[in-house]
Amino acid sequence: MNTDLYLVFGIILCGLAVPSVLSAIIDSRAPRAAAIVAMIGVGLVAIAYQKKPGGYELRDIPNAFYRVIGNIRL
Repeated sequence: MNTDLYLVFGIILCGLAVPSVLSAIIDSRAPRAAAIVAMIGVGLVAIAYQKKPGGYELRDIPNAFYRVIGNIRL
């Protein structure tokens, strides 16, 4: 799997976990599922950073999204 895919999916999972965490905190319950999703997302981002030679910089993230979207074949 491409490191760009790891990065993009990890960022998306972390973004999706934020509303779930906030909802759980507002409802006074433990954000278990959101924490698991966030950990998976952070793990994917860490794997992408480790496997790419030279790692990623902040300015590389939009280009990674463009490459992933560009590789989608219908």
